[in-house]
Amino acid sequence: MSKKLVLTCLINFFIAALLGLALRYTYLSPISFNYRYLTHAHSHIAMLGWVYLMLYTLFVRYFIPEKKPVYTTLFWVTQIAVVGMLLSFPFQGYAAISITFSTLHILCSYYFFRLIWKNHETQSIVTKLLLKASLLFMLISTLGVWCLGPAVGILGQASAFYQIAIQFFLHFQFNGWFLIAVLAVLFHKLQIKDSKEFQLFFKLLISSSILTFALPVNWFAPHVELLWINGLGVLLLMASLHVFLKLIKPRLKTIMNASSNNLKFILWFALFCFILKIVLQSLSLIPEISNMAFQHRNLVIGFIHLTMLGVISGFLFVFILQSQLVTQNKNLTLSMFVFVLGFLLTELILIIQGCLFYFGIGLLPNYYVLLFFSSILLPLGIVGLIFNIYKTKSA
Repeated sequence: MSKKLVLTCLINFFIAALLGLALRYTYLSPISFNYRYLTHAHSHIAMLGWVYLMLYTLFVRYFIPEKKPVYTTLFWVTQIAVVGMLLSFPFQGYAAISITFSTLHILCSYYFFRLIWKNHETQSIVTKLLLKASLLFMLISTLGVWCLGPAVGILGQASAFYQIAIQFFLHFQFNGWFLIAVLAVLFHKLQIKDSKEFQLFFKLLISSSILTFALPVNWFAPHVELLWINGLGVLLLMASLHVFLKLIKPRLKTIMNASSNNLKFILWFALFCFILKIVLQSLSLIPEISNMAFQHRNLVIGFIHLTMLGVISGFLFVFILQSQLVTQNKNLTLSMFVFVLGFLLTELILIIQGCLFYFGIGLLPNYYVLLFFSSILLPLGIVGLIFNIYKTKSA
């Protein structure tokens, strides 16, 4: 992998983490920025600057045999769009400049789709299916973005149409494009062969990704049939997890025996978060728990961070640590430990507070202080990884 491109992605991640830290600081002391605008900047840089561009880098590295200049050029044009969003969202939210750069990013993603779809090469049916599915979900998810304008113009931002359009984009980004893309790279690295078990896993995963969209739709347009559809999707998702673990178990043992302690640690962390995500999603089978999660923002943020920081970023860290970009030393170990500790502490605080709100107990003592200082560990862990890669001469 290109050292320069990976460092760019990680710097985007570091900036997103600092923006998240600023959001949590606003509860301790007023700042001059609009909270909602900062939230837009934080989410866009994390999703589009870190995850999207890191997946871009991985796809080109592993699935494009002929590295033409167009891939590097497109990466930097996409990065310009990310910087544009970073410099506009905190000051104006969704307005002319930020929308222009967001649109540029979407157009770049369409060109990326075309390039990878046309030029990718792999002998593995497993990799080909997962790669194409992830790209299709990326393409489909953007339909939600294009619906936002008409939704605002016709029904307004408070309408169910507007909210469902946002959820459509987020759901198929996280559970379609991001998740299936990291699985494509993971299965490529584990050299998973095509089999009846894989074909079953693939069908279960795709079906569950589509059907579980019924839950966020039900939040804004309640209907009993949507709960049944989501329930079926969750059951298929749980079945896919069972098949997934059977698929990777033989290869995982071999990989673990040949891996560094840092890689083992992060791989177990990512797998644990992946399993936990599906277990928590299965709780949506209980309508009361589903409604509780939606009504309490702490639980929603906690689940989003579980997916974004634990599952997606966890696997992306695995791919970075497995490369020649890093030096295995105590500083790297400390950086990974600090990041995971920050993640665990913030998740625990968010979950405890969400439960306290649900039972009507109120605020956890020093809740905002605890959350802020725990969040400091996240950018510290990221910057430690950045410096390790920067100082590694063999990359």
